[in-house]
Amino acid sequence: MSLRLTTAGESHGPGLTCILEGMPAGLHLERDEINRDLARRQLGHGRGGRMKIERDQVEVTGGVRHGGTLGGPIALQVTNRDYANWEERMNPWPVEAAVPEVHLPRPGHADLVGTEKYAQTDVRNILERASARETAARVAGGAVAKAFLRELGVEVFSHVTQITSVKAPHKDELTPASFERVDDSPVRCLDPHASTAMVQEIDRLRKANESLGGVFEVRAFGLVPGLGSHVSWEERLDGRLGQAVLSIQAIKAVAIGDGIEVAGVPGSQAHDEIFYDERRGYYRETNHAGGLEGGMTTGAPLVVRGSMKPLPTLTKPLRSVDIATHEPAEALRERTDSCTVPAAGVVGEAMVAFVLADAYRRKFGGDHIGDVRAALSAYEERIAWRRG
Repeated sequence: MSLRLTTAGESHGPGLTCILEGMPAGLHLERDEINRDLARRQLGHGRGGRMKIERDQVEVTGGVRHGGTLGGPIALQVTNRDYANWEERMNPWPVEAAVPEVHLPRPGHADLVGTEKYAQTDVRNILERASARETAARVAGGAVAKAFLRELGVEVFSHVTQITSVKAPHKDELTPASFERVDDSPVRCLDPHASTAMVQEIDRLRKANESLGGVFEVRAFGLVPGLGSHVSWEERLDGRLGQAVLSIQAIKAVAIGDGIEVAGVPGSQAHDEIFYDERRGYYRETNHAGGLEGGMTTGAPLVVRGSMKPLPTLTKPLRSVDIATHEPAEALRERTDSCTVPAAGVVGEAMVAFVLADAYRRKFGGDHIGDVRAALSAYEERIAWRRG
């Protein structure tokens, strides 16, 4: 048993759809929880004017009845309110009006390569699907995955650790309680001093017509040891997590735990020594590995970091080429955000939650959520794992 998440839709089309297959029956869902994550994806200092238009809400069109999953594919839809302003340009069917093509690809975007690959003359046929607006559908699906994980004692959170050169102090001893007020920060940063400096950095560079990148961190608590496997490359959980987070638009690097820092220290400082006592069982006093060893969870908190490049749509466009005339031109300029690292963290939560939910489905199966819990309990008893 495994999960599958598929999305459809364009940035300014009628809406976005998520199909989530493989969830067990009997899982209780709360509409407000899904909508809360959709709203969190729209948070963050540096967002553009579209956030004043879109107020994302989920509509469930399949797989759920009276708040409970039925065991079949779950269909989630998010309407694009801005479609009212784009109906002629993005209508699924032919329109009478002449709609001009877009011929100005942006450096750093999918625009140019996409037109070559798919034999298109209009950049909009590429940029609409490549847009990060698509992640609204992923967040809706990820909210369902998070509901499933909560039933198994797992919680997933995110926070921003860096925006351009401004870095928050490293925090090792984080717990679920540490994240209770993270969304109160305008940049979703846990450190108030760094949060203020990040806001100032966004304001400074936005006035200079720049966009900004940064780093977010996702942490998952309560994971049972042994999710994933060492026996084949495609079963290693760190590989699955890397692919999932790198699939988020503008993410260029992923680290598990201290995956970057340990490259510069000797082995005695890189690995997590193992201890045992009767009350706790096996445990580690450090977590340099980020909760993964040999492609498998260790039972320690999972730590995944995503590094995001500055957005490619700039208010002062970079140099490009008109693909119709091959003449030099400025890249396309559209309404844009200057910084979306806080929102990317919420998308990171969704993708990490999906991979973890898939790992639980692969290991424990079950047609009903009660079956999953029973299989998990039997496994925890076999390995004598003590939660927390």
